[in-house]
Amino acid sequence: MKILILHQHFNTPEKGGAIRSYYLAKALVERGVKTIVITASNEKKYTVKNIEGIEVHYLPVPYDNSFGFLSRSKSFVHFALKSISIAQQIGHITLCYAISTPLTIGLAALRLKKKLKIPFVFEVGDLWPDAPIQLGFIKNYFLQQSLFALEKKIYNEASAIVALSAPIQEAIQKKISGQRIHVIPNFSDCDFYHPEEKDSMLEHQFKVKGKWVVSYLGAAGIANGLDYFIECANLSRKNNLPIHFILAGEGARLSHVKAAAEKLQLSNITFTGLVNRDTVKKIMNITDVAMVCYKNVPILETGSPNKYFDALASGKLIVANFGGWIKEEIETHQCGFYADPKHPIDFVNKIMPFINNAQRLKAYQTNARKLAETNYARKNLLRLFLEVLKVPMV
Repeated sequence: MKILILHQHFNTPEKGGAIRSYYLAKALVERGVKTIVITASNEKKYTVKNIEGIEVHYLPVPYDNSFGFLSRSKSFVHFALKSISIAQQIGHITLCYAISTPLTIGLAALRLKKKLKIPFVFEVGDLWPDAPIQLGFIKNYFLQQSLFALEKKIYNEASAIVALSAPIQEAIQKKISGQRIHVIPNFSDCDFYHPEEKDSMLEHQFKVKGKWVVSYLGAAGIANGLDYFIECANLSRKNNLPIHFILAGEGARLSHVKAAAEKLQLSNITFTGLVNRDTVKKIMNITDVAMVCYKNVPILETGSPNKYFDALASGKLIVANFGGWIKEEIETHQCGFYADPKHPIDFVNKIMPFINNAQRLKAYQTNARKLAETNYARKNLLRLFLEVLKVPMV
């Protein structure tokens, strides 16, 4: 077999960011499958690298989390078009695994199926175009309908569909018929992340000795609604809570969020910028509470954010400020709580029982790790991925 993975945002552990596609590719290589990844790079020339047996083609298509919607859209379309050209040069591909977002990667998958007779599996991490429409980025009715038509065509043409959450699966099932939709959520890397005692050297390094730490590790985009995170820090300070907040990530709204913190003269928050996985692990070590934060938009409740699964594996108390399946899960398994996005004081009120009761905190953290091991262990989900792709045992 020779499998092509199309993913504009392919990352390695050393680089930082989401590394789901890296693990998918590694699983294929370990099964003896010739694995090719086509991805994008901010470098000015096309390069090919061998990364642990994965043949990675880096296309010179600039992209940055700080891009506005128009710049992102141009980058998405440019990458899809260039991917088609490179894939045609590679040749003899057995199967294409196309990873969205963005939805436009489906254009490349459709073209390769038509021209080269390559079947494709389509992975859906976020529901497009629903997400940009509900966030107010796409207002033109005719463009909306065109994108919905493209979405449906991609689903119908795919040999199989991988949804990263049950709500995403349910949404797709309303648009197409058949039993080709599989749920493979993001992974909890239970081999890399572990519940640990706080390292005093790391506490000193991050200047949080004797503090409770609430961390947010992820994108700082419009969808993440991080004004809420800042308001939680502000209200915690006003109520004299011994909490320090850490925000690790980058994105279009990072400068706005930093400016808001400066305006409020918050000394109980640290911005680290984008960090690699080793640094994420260090931050997790000193973290008591991991916050998963989204803007109050219904479609965002269907997502499968990496930060949630890393926090579970690390055995952290989870705070979510949105409804949906994650809210239900953390409440059912008693590993976190929901904080009202319209009233940040709700966070302050609900965190107090954990600050005042170390045993309660420990119990919730233990439940988080148990949930990671039971439902989201990377090895188990990768086995399911290989079954969906019908990759034979070596």
